Amino acid sequence: MANKNEKPDVITIGRSSIDLYSQNIGADFIDIKGFDAFVGGSPLNIATGCARLGINTALLTGVGEDKVGDFILNFLDKEGVGTQFIPKIPGARSSAVILGIQPPDRFPLVYYRDNCADSQITIDHVINANVGETKLVEISATAMNVEPSRSSVFFAVEEAYKANVPVLLDIDFRADQWSDIRSFGLMVRNILPKVKIALGTEEEILAAMLQDAGQVKIEHQQISAPKITGNIDEAIERIMDLGVEILVVKSGGRGVTVYDNQGQVIEVPGFPVEPLNVLGAGDAFASGFIYGYLQGWDLYKSCRMGNASGAQVVLQPGCANFMPTLEESLDFIEAHGGFYPVSFSEKI
Repeated sequence: MANKNEKPDVITIGRSSIDLYSQNIGADFIDIKGFDAFVGGSPLNIATGCARLGINTALLTGVGEDKVGDFILNFLDKEGVGTQFIPKIPGARSSAVILGIQPPDRFPLVYYRDNCADSQITIDHVINANVGETKLVEISATAMNVEPSRSSVFFAVEEAYKANVPVLLDIDFRADQWSDIRSFGLMVRNILPKVKIALGTEEEILAAMLQDAGQVKIEHQQISAPKITGNIDEAIERIMDLGVEILVVKSGGRGVTVYDNQGQVIEVPGFPVEPLNVLGAGDAFASGFIYGYLQGWDLYKSCRMGNASGAQVVLQPGCANFMPTLEESLDFIEAHGGFYPVSFSEKI
């Protein structure tokens, strides 16, 4: 639980929203009859996941002077996520997202982010957060799509880097949030030299090295799961060459592959489950990974913790509202082969 009188151990920076999830699982979007109101935004989801695991966590975002902003803040307060760095932005609106759920592989979503408050966080808001006094700063690449949040993220990373605070980048590619999707790669490549840990799906890794907008194809309005062509091995090599110490490539239920700056490649198996809703799985992974990293666990164990968080969330119809607690994750891991399954033990 976050204590607003204490310095947080983790600060996450970027989007926050009200998320309206279809109540009609499997229905085509045009046939949806009702929605459940949750909260979302990758940094908010990660902050909530960290708080539920017992990490003192605060979120740096913006909300509007509106009831949606009150809804978001009320959720965070109840979860114990620090809201002391969240300004209400005059004249801006809290963000909203509407999502369909059509398992196993269709999850269309629509963003409402015109004049959104979370893109209005400024360098002064970052200064107020004292990111150099925390243990880890997590940033979302989507926060770099427009000013002033773009400069605010770069400034936060610069301040953390100067203070030797590790920065974790969620590559978080949302194609429709960029006026020119090639600029996504430009922003990511420019910030990577000061990033210690980067997380992304194979598609997001390719997007970070995007050269041609024609490489991206979005089907069924699955903004969070575009199809991207390119050479994944070359993209991974280029990211590592930019100075990242740890790169985690997420592959859904198959698990993750970890690359480090010592040349190690570590395959970490996932926890196979039948997903109801894959949205938010990557954010759950990040919170579990951060927990393990801050505990001083090795990369394999930290990623198993992340995989367990992701596997639990995909069984639920939402994101932040369903992040697991520490006890739930440890019980889940124990029931599904433990941190180090037999196949791993045989290799060492």
